[in-house]
Amino acid sequence: MKSMRLATAVAVAGLVAVCATAAAVGSTTKTVTISVASLIPGSSQAAIDQFNAQVSQFERLNPSINVKPVEYQWTAPTFAAKLAAGTLPTVFEVPFTDARTLGDNGQLADLTPYAKALPYFSKYNKAVLAEGIDAKGRIIALPKGAYAQALHYNRKLFQQAGLDPNKPPTTWAQLQKDALIISQKTGKAGYVEMAKDDNTAGWILTTLTYAFGGRMETGHGTHSVATLNNKQTVSVLNMLHHMRWVDNSMGSNFDYGWSDINQAFAAGNVGMYVSGSDVYTNLVQASNIDPSIYGLATIPLAKNKNAGVLGGGTEVAVKPTAKSAELAAAVKWIDFFYEQPLVSKSQAIRNAKTLVANKQPVGVPALPLFNKAQYALANTWIKPYINVPLDQMKPFTTGIFNQTLVPEPAASTQSVYHSLDAVVEAVLTNKNADIQGMLQQPNARAPQALSAGSLVAGGPGGGAGAPPPPTTAEEGEWRSAR
Repeated sequence: MKSMRLATAVAVAGLVAVCATAAAVGSTTKTVTISVASLIPGSSQAAIDQFNAQVSQFERLNPSINVKPVEYQWTAPTFAAKLAAGTLPTVFEVPFTDARTLGDNGQLADLTPYAKALPYFSKYNKAVLAEGIDAKGRIIALPKGAYAQALHYNRKLFQQAGLDPNKPPTTWAQLQKDALIISQKTGKAGYVEMAKDDNTAGWILTTLTYAFGGRMETGHGTHSVATLNNKQTVSVLNMLHHMRWVDNSMGSNFDYGWSDINQAFAAGNVGMYVSGSDVYTNLVQASNIDPSIYGLATIPLAKNKNAGVLGGGTEVAVKPTAKSAELAAAVKWIDFFYEQPLVSKSQAIRNAKTLVANKQPVGVPALPLFNKAQYALANTWIKPYINVPLDQMKPFTTGIFNQTLVPEPAASTQSVYHSLDAVVEAVLTNKNADIQGMLQQPNARAPQALSAGSLVAGGPGGGAGAPPPPTTAEEGEWRSAR
């Protein structure tokens, strides 16, 4: 889902695709203007300057195209409203969970001929590319980034609490213990969790359920069956209840969303929290984090054969009302800004230099959009420019290869998350919350939403027509590409 909650990060720069791409995409001598998703509101001036520099570079290379940056951050309610009102920019971003359904509903432009003409099309990680293909086999979005959920921790608070910052917790029991020690020794929240009523609470609860070995649904598409009240979810909520009401190790703010939990962490007020592995980019751009405090680790997995790490990502799409010239220009922008630095050495180096010059992060851990060989090659190009604290991220970068990546719930994803928001909030704000009873309510309502692919007051979800969740083999494709 997120790292859309991930917010829109400054990702890439580069030249337009080679002549074959330009020919397929089309050209025009008339000036065309497109609006594009830029940065989330509140981004630093350095990040804004860096993005604008890339826009200027693109316009110099494409003098017939004017680019209008638009501040953009995906949230379920705001996206749904803008979609209905037709006010989204020409090029915008959506979570993996939403692209297919939006495509099936005719709410995204068909990019198939443009995408297949890209000279690097065959190098895409097929499992990642599939997230932007609708039920009719049309490519309706291209990948911006993929991520695995991770544990972010404050190394300074670990040291102040007498803990080893190079040894983050590897079990949930250890995480509970460390959170309590941090809270008692530093007065800061040892562990916090997103609990906002904007689908983030349900997203993180699902992440922990996966880590315990449970699933929120079985089957696929309109035949999916809700299992929100599975025993692993109950165990997770009981653990959170204990940490909140017995240990008192979760602080006093129980209304965190994606942006403000990042801000609290960067400000040094949070010991640990769970979010996408690529969040460091936002911590730099919007929260001005001190790199020395940052630590990144894999999420602890229970001793359960089904335990795994929730993975997701962000797609780039074009509004369906875009005229042919706008569509051609939009694909040129997607190629330039999102894809080229991952497949072109000159563009990768140019992008890295630009990012470094503007004090933006290079080398943030993420899952690869292209095949393993291309991923390894691209990393060699930017190695001299990597400016993130990789040594402090080793617990994640070395451990993630040993963990199973599990896709988000495939049917009515956002509805599933939203239906769980209130449960998380209740557990953290009501000592007497009836966990079993509260899970029964959304689980009882879920069949109608799953069969119809409808929304539960949230943003667009998976739903009707959604392809089956990845098989074991497809999960393996994600793994082998890393």
